[in-house]
Amino acid sequence: MIKVEFLGPINKDSIELDVKNLKQLKEILQKDKSLKEWLELCAISLNDEMLFDENASFKDGDKICLLPPVCGG
Repeated sequence: MIKVEFLGPINKDSIELDVKNLKQLKEILQKDKSLKEWLELCAISLNDEMLFDENASFKDGDKICLLPPVCGG
């Protein structure tokens, strides 16, 4: 199981899923209409490291975060 956290304005509770990689995770999350748009905008981290490879393997206990874009001044 991995833990998925939704940060900032996404405003969703964390969930735990049994998925093997980012590609599989995205397929599941896109089924939630409120997350579909966020998936196109967010960066994704795996255990606090940016994740770009959709085929990177997840291990039991990994933490995934959806990081929405921010702006500041």
